[in-house]
Amino acid sequence: MIYKFLPVFMYFFASFTTNVSKPTEPEKLIAATAEASFSMKAEKLYHTLHSNNLSLPKLESFSKALQGFYQLKEKGLVSKNILTIIDFSLSSNSKRLWIIDMSTNTVLYNSLVAHGRNTGEEYAKEFSNASSSNKSSLGFYATGEVYQGKHGLSLRLDGLEKGINDNARSRAVVVHGADYVAESFIKTHGRLGRSQGCPALPVGITKEVINVIKDKSCLFIYHPSANYKAATKLIS
Repeated sequence: MIYKFLPVFMYFFASFTTNVSKPTEPEKLIAATAEASFSMKAEKLYHTLHSNNLSLPKLESFSKALQGFYQLKEKGLVSKNILTIIDFSLSSNSKRLWIIDMSTNTVLYNSLVAHGRNTGEEYAKEFSNASSSNKSSLGFYATGEVYQGKHGLSLRLDGLEKGINDNARSRAVVVHGADYVAESFIKTHGRLGRSQGCPALPVGITKEVINVIKDKSCLFIYHPSANYKAATKLIS
């Protein structure tokens, strides 16, 4: 099972984050070995995913999501074996959200998802944790409670990375449905519609998706942003 390699990875992670001195050469070797081992295990798991005739996320985004997912599970910050991956390196005209049942390694959903209006046009380029920025925030989230808002049934999100997305709740960055997240909108406007920073979904699947991922599941928004790589403490 995939959890066999988790203790090795977590031992390395704990050792690395608590040692403030400059790593020695043996420590660097251990780190490189642990990272290589994790990458191999993540790739192996990736190739055993049951797609349900849906597309799969890129290996890069899946591996990063998996790395954070295990750490957050270990810390008790997420509890469900459900992993949501949003890949903002992809065109908004493509289905760039995946929901995976990690208990069965099965892809449950692959959907369109919007980014913030100030994050970019067709492609997401700029990200922010600031209020009123109308930009998306990268990184790891825990899903929260369900409520009825101006967009109907919605799901609160708690950003788990300080300085990166931890203002999500105060910014009202939530999962909700929107008419502008649709193939018909793309045909008319040449790109998907955009939100005020929320990962908005097609209206037709919003209720069922929210019910699957609510209550402390892991949601990861990926982009190969240099700023995010420098700031995150969860993934390498």
